[in-house]
Amino acid sequence: MIDLSMIEWGSIEWGDIAFATWETLVMTGVSLFFTVLIGLPLGILLFVTSQGQLLEQRALYRVLSFIANVLRSVPFLILLIVMIPVTVILIGTSLGVEGAIPPLVVATAPFFARLVENVLREIDRGVIEACQAMGIRTHRIIFGALLPEALPGLLAATTVTAITLISYAAMSGVIGGGGLGDLAIRFGYQRFQTEVMVITVALLVVLVQLIQYAGDRLVLHFSRK
Repeated sequence: MIDLSMIEWGSIEWGDIAFATWETLVMTGVSLFFTVLIGLPLGILLFVTSQGQLLEQRALYRVLSFIANVLRSVPFLILLIVMIPVTVILIGTSLGVEGAIPPLVVATAPFFARLVENVLREIDRGVIEACQAMGIRTHRIIFGALLPEALPGLLAATTVTAITLISYAAMSGVIGGGGLGDLAIRFGYQRFQTEVMVITVALLVVLVQLIQYAGDRLVLHFSRK
């Protein structure tokens, strides 16, 4: 149990905490961008190539599904270590914000793709059948009917992924990934500065709450339309 009365609040370097918070936001934002950029097409492809869908290709679906499942099954901390050589080749370093982004994207892109696939599966089959009856081409069905219909669900999936990225970004501090996680480990854990640990945890909770609130508002807004 942490005794808050024993914490030396005056010793806190607020500049370091502000910079670490900024690094966490950068890691999350950039990683989320590339996660959506990769995961959205992959999720759509998983959906349309599955059994009974627009472009049914069972062999392709099995390969994509296997890759997604393998990447999702590797614990993130292990993935961080395994990807160090690849990250060094891609970025030039495995440390700091830049070094944390590749493993963050690899960990969350298949996770987001599965969420996208599930969201698309929830759409009424009648929407697809009506479009096919009118002779609409497959790509028009996907981009003109399915994705707009699935927008609230996709926003909810993006919100869940962003919160997951906040958690993973904090874990990247184990290998010097920067951000609040790195600050908590170097100062809060290794130097026994409990005040730093308390503040970093509190900031992570606040960030998650803000992202969830913003995501819920967006989902509600587009659901009404």
